[in-house]
Amino acid sequence: MDDEYEKFIRRMNPPRVVIDNESCKNATVIQVDSANKHGILLEVVQVLTDLNLMISKAYICSDGGWFMDGNNIYIIPRKNIYIPVVVGYSCQPVYFSRAVFNVTDKDGNKITDEASLDYIQKSLGPDSCFASSMRRSVGVMSGMDHTAIELIGSDRPGLLSEVSAVLTHLKCNVVNAEVWTHNTRAAAVMQVTDEETGGAIADPERLAMVKRLLCNVLKGTNKSREAKTVVSHGVTHTERRLHQMMFADRDYEGMGESAMEEKERPNVNVTNWHDKDYSVVTIRCKDRPKLLFDIVCTLTDMQYVVFHGNVDAEGPEAYLEYCMRHVDGSPVKSDAERERVIQCLEAAIERRVSEGLKLELCTADRVGLLSDVTRIFRENSLTVSRAEVTTKDGKAVNTFYVRDTSGYPVDPKIIDSIRRTIGQTILQVKGCPEELNQVPHESPTRFLFSGLFKSRSFCNFGLVRSYS
Repeated sequence: MDDEYEKFIRRMNPPRVVIDNESCKNATVIQVDSANKHGILLEVVQVLTDLNLMISKAYICSDGGWFMDGNNIYIIPRKNIYIPVVVGYSCQPVYFSRAVFNVTDKDGNKITDEASLDYIQKSLGPDSCFASSMRRSVGVMSGMDHTAIELIGSDRPGLLSEVSAVLTHLKCNVVNAEVWTHNTRAAAVMQVTDEETGGAIADPERLAMVKRLLCNVLKGTNKSREAKTVVSHGVTHTERRLHQMMFADRDYEGMGESAMEEKERPNVNVTNWHDKDYSVVTIRCKDRPKLLFDIVCTLTDMQYVVFHGNVDAEGPEAYLEYCMRHVDGSPVKSDAERERVIQCLEAAIERRVSEGLKLELCTADRVGLLSDVTRIFRENSLTVSRAEVTTKDGKAVNTFYVRDTSGYPVDPKIIDSIRRTIGQTILQVKGCPEELNQVPHESPTRFLFSGLFKSRSFCNFGLVRSYS
C-alpha cells in the first residue's frame, strides 16, 4: 500500500528538471524538484556521477505539509500544485525537495553535449522511474550478455591475482570489474563471459563451481571473517553495490587503526539541532570526484534522510553540511549512534582513496589478460589496493593502484622491469618519479610474457578514468 501511495504522489507531482547554462559563469546549474523520499537524493546524485560530472557546489532544501486520516480527502497546497491525499493513512508529513547542483565535466567545462543533457532530463525528469538498486545480497547473477560476480573477503597480497587465475582456469573472461580494499577487507564486482560463447554462463553446475572455488580463495586462512559468494538477482550498479557490500561487512569497525595519516583523515562531526529535531553532519576533507556520491550512499544505507544540505567543493578542500533524520523521523539519539555515523562516513570517504602507484594498461582484450597482468604484479612483490577493469569494442582499459607488499615505497626499478615485461607503450605509470615518465622505449631483452602483449593493439590513454 505504501508503494501505491508513493506512485500516487509521484503522478500528482512529477519530478521537474531545469538545466541552466547561463546563470553561472563556470558551471552548469541543474535543479531537480521532486517529492522527497528515502533514497531520492542518492538516485539524483548517482545519475550525475555516472556521467563523470564534477559537483563543485550543491544545496538541498525540503519543506513539508501535513495531512490527517479521516473520512475526507485533504488537499495540500504547494506553489499552485494541489495534491489530493489518500484517505486511510495515519498522520505523517509529505515533503518536497529541491536540489541544485553546479556541475562541470572532468576538464572543468560546462555541460553542452546534447546527449548528456538529454540523458539527465530523461533520467531525472517526469518520465524517469528512479529505478535504484538497493539490493543487499552478494553473489553471482546471470544477465543477457555476461555473468555478474560479487565477492567480499579478507584482503591480502596477491588476492586479485588468485581470483582472476581461478576465473581463467574455469574459462571465464573478465570484461569489467571494480575492486576496492579498505580496512583489511576486499570487495569486488566483476562481469565475466564464457570463453566459448562470449555470453553469460548459464550452466548451474558451472556457476556453483565458480562460487565454491572463489569462496575458498577469499577465505584463505582467515576463519574469523566471512567470505561471501552467494546467488543474487536484480540490476547491479557497481559502485553502489561496493558501498553496500562493505557497509554490510562492517568495514568501518576499527577505523581508529586506519593507516591513513591523521592530517589526511576526514573531519566528521555530528551534533543535534534540538529546536528542529535535526541531526547536523559536517564534513571537511580533501576534495575528489564522486565524494558526494560516496557520502550519500552511506547515509542512505544507514536509513537517514537528508532534508537540507550544503556542499562547497570549489577548492582543494570540500565542506559538506547536512540536516538529516532517521527514516523513523528521529535525530541521532545517543553517543553510540553518533560515533557509528562518524565511523561509517569516514569509511565511505576512505574506501575510494587509493594508496599506491597508479598504473594504466590499454591493449586488446583476451581471456586471461587480467590473470597474466596481476600475476606479474604478484611475482614482483606488488599488491593491488584498487582496480578498475573495462572492456569496450575489444579493447581492455585497466587501472591499477599498486603497493609494495612489504610496506615500503614501490621500487622504480621494479616498475621499469614490469613495464619492459608487459610493454612500455601498453602500461603507463601515473604519479611516479619523473624518471619513470621518460619517452617509452622497448628493451631488446624479451621477458617471459612479452609476446602476450607486444602484438596487441593500443588505444588512447586519455580515455582512462581516474578517481583519485
